[in-house]
Amino acid sequence: MPELPEVQTIARELLNELREQRILSFDLLSKGAVNKEYGAMSPSQIARHLPGSMIRRVWRRGKLLLIDIVTLKKKELTICFHLKMTGRLLVTDTIAAPDKHCRLRFRLPDGRALFFADSRKFGFCRVMTQQALSTWPFYKSLGPEPLEVSVDDFVELFKGRRGQVKPLLLDQNFIAGVGNIYADESLFRAGILPHALASSVERERLEALHASLQDVLKEAIAANGSSINDYRDAHGDAGAFQNEFRVYGRAGEACVNCGSELQRRTVAGRATVFCPKCQH
Repeated sequence: MPELPEVQTIARELLNELREQRILSFDLLSKGAVNKEYGAMSPSQIARHLPGSMIRRVWRRGKLLLIDIVTLKKKELTICFHLKMTGRLLVTDTIAAPDKHCRLRFRLPDGRALFFADSRKFGFCRVMTQQALSTWPFYKSLGPEPLEVSVDDFVELFKGRRGQVKPLLLDQNFIAGVGNIYADESLFRAGILPHALASSVERERLEALHASLQDVLKEAIAANGSSINDYRDAHGDAGAFQNEFRVYGRAGEACVNCGSELQRRTVAGRATVFCPKCQH
């Protein structure tokens, strides 16, 4: 699943490509691609409101990618994508779908198109007013942004928590945007076992985790994310941060710090890799 760095990369590229561009038309290519719950528009409403709309901003919240637009009637709307496991957003030089997995098309006046593709069809698009977005239960429940939360507020998040550290990092209500890759990499750098109890981790080590998490995310964004299987950026290119993994996907290999064999176990239902010597 694309995590914070991947979604941030796509948002950055789409902002450069689409800011101040108008949407010529909206085409539904696959049923179920549009989620219309909690005040979001239906496909027919989207097709009626979007033509002629101006794209003002492309941004990210957690793992959500959002495009702010203004319609011809000066109505402010937000196009929201959740990419889930295999969702992709691609800008192409043709209006022809690049593959059979394309589910939505937004045509642009210059002959290009923005496609939403998703081979497993878990992802979705929503179009809503800013008021509807702010009251959408999923959006409202998102935790703080890891690149914006202060160290004091980050430490405070763990107070009174009885669970393990990694499941908390994966909980989008606890902190938004972190997934399996960046949880493992951050915990390794901070020297904390993924299955350590949150109540047992001292403040100094939580401060180290805060710093490690921000460092890892910033490095991954600079590398345009991590491409393991499906992830590609808005131009169809792979990310490069997978070349910098210190633990993720490296079970059985030598630790880059101490040479010990990296171990694998399941934590919060997710495959987890750690160093039994460097992490405690």
